Amino acid sequence: MMARLLVLLAAAALSACGLQPLYGGGSRSPVAATLRSVEVAPIDGQVGWLMYNKLKERLGSAGEAPPAYRLEVELDDNITGFGIRGDRAVTRERRTLRARYRLVDLAGGGVVLDATAGSDAGIDVVSSEYATVAAEQTAVERLSEVVADQIVARLGLFAARTAAPR
Repeated sequence: MMARLLVLLAAAALSACGLQPLYGGGSRSPVAATLRSVEVAPIDGQVGWLMYNKLKERLGSAGEAPPAYRLEVELDDNITGFGIRGDRAVTRERRTLRARYRLVDLAGGGVVLDATAGSDAGIDVVSSEYATVAAEQTAVERLSEVVADQIVARLGLFAARTAAPR
């Protein structure tokens, strides 16, 4: 009985704290509409191609209306070897993917959001060069997903703060 009372009190306190779901209203919400109005500028390189596709996928079906914003992304992809054995061979690598991104308001041309996102992954270096290259590729694919999720989450917060009040 006491546990149920505590749960009810916690639920009541949580509802009074002012938290709202970011995507409240689903695909018709102001946040989702703002995210769909973002066009992604091309990003250089293979990793840029991966990031571009991940961002397009997460931002939703663009093209329903003229874009209101352009997302410009610059990537820094770095692989650092460590875990060096006595014969100077690398046994472990860290792949780091950092993105600096800017959201440009197409109506005024000004930058409305300038931020960074990033993540890293550890890679075992094995005797098979093919296996190491495959592990590096898998790592960059995962990192692209993580960084794209971070960027879209930050864009969602921006959209929630700038959306017209309900």
